[in-house]
Amino acid sequence: MTNQALSITPETNNSTQLFAVPILKRIEQEGREEYSEMQQAFDLLGWGSLPDELKIEISDDVKFMVEELKGRFSSCDPHVERRRESVHYWVSCYQDGICSLQTAVKALKVKSL
Repeated sequence: MTNQALSITPETNNSTQLFAVPILKRIEQEGREEYSEMQQAFDLLGWGSLPDELKIEISDDVKFMVEELKGRFSSCDPHVERRRESVHYWVSCYQDGICSLQTAVKALKVKSL
């Protein structure tokens, strides 16, 4: 076996590099904007100091709360309402020291189907 056969490093192509750089920069910029918007939402809810582990568990919930407040949709679904109540309950329990971080995260983890 030759050294070339063992090499898994693909040859780089300048056109591929040039194409990928703007896409990666765009993804990075969008990620920063989304993070900033989410942090503002957490701060407005009084949840800015929550640990990242808990924020990650409820980030979709907060994102859709913001979208609803912006008037992009309205949810009257009882399951959505129960989920929101659960998020508020467990975050409050964690903030008040009633439960541990692990308990709150476990309670708010969305079970896969």
